[in-house]
Amino acid sequence: MEEFIKEAPCKKSRVSEQPIIGFFEEDKVGTIQSHEDALVVTLQIAGFDVKRVMIDEGSGLEIMYPDLFEGLGIRLEDLDHYDAPLIEFDGDTTIPKGMIWLPVQMGDKVVAVSFIVVGAFSPYTTILAKPWLHAMGAVSYTLHVKVKYPTRARVVELDKKQLVDFLKDNLDVFAWSAYEAPGVDPEFICHRLKKQSPQRSSKEHAKVVKDEVRKLKQVGAIKEVFYPKWLANTMVVKKK
Repeated sequence: MEEFIKEAPCKKSRVSEQPIIGFFEEDKVGTIQSHEDALVVTLQIAGFDVKRVMIDEGSGLEIMYPDLFEGLGIRLEDLDHYDAPLIEFDGDTTIPKGMIWLPVQMGDKVVAVSFIVVGAFSPYTTILAKPWLHAMGAVSYTLHVKVKYPTRARVVELDKKQLVDFLKDNLDVFAWSAYEAPGVDPEFICHRLKKQSPQRSSKEHAKVVKDEVRKLKQVGAIKEVFYPKWLANTMVVKKK
């Protein structure tokens, strides 16, 4: 039996890579203390910068009001069915017009949010609640009027390293000078120089430029273009 008994591997304590989110005195800079202001931010919804977005960590539903509904050009037929009554802040009951999923972006993070569309008036364009905060891994603090969330800096560094490794492994497929890329279609890229007044240069400099131009022309990287005289005249602004 002893040969079937294996010693359990020793488990090492793992240090969490999740950054610690905290709020400090310097986070109060720009705010008026003490206050009872709502936590209102600007972020991107469906690709548009949306202002007056209220963050409410006490709510369990994301609400969209008429200003944003109309501003995004959403039609009633775009909405999914949702008719469960909602209780407003003043205690009144509202029947939603429907529900719609839209991407919400803050910084480098994008999450899909299910908005309940209502026709009631509000000073805010929308309310983001606990589902969005949890999806973002964000923490809100009304005292500092701020929202903080973990960034993907570690992931970005990893992506950068992978990109560098890829480029190193494929050095042979890249052109490192104009001589290695002759015959580039001008529809793809074309560089034009504006007409300039002639400038004097040293003989050594002129020779180097002439030799470089000759090499580029030989490999087909550049070509000389002649413009009609009448067109050239229209491109020069004459001083009175």
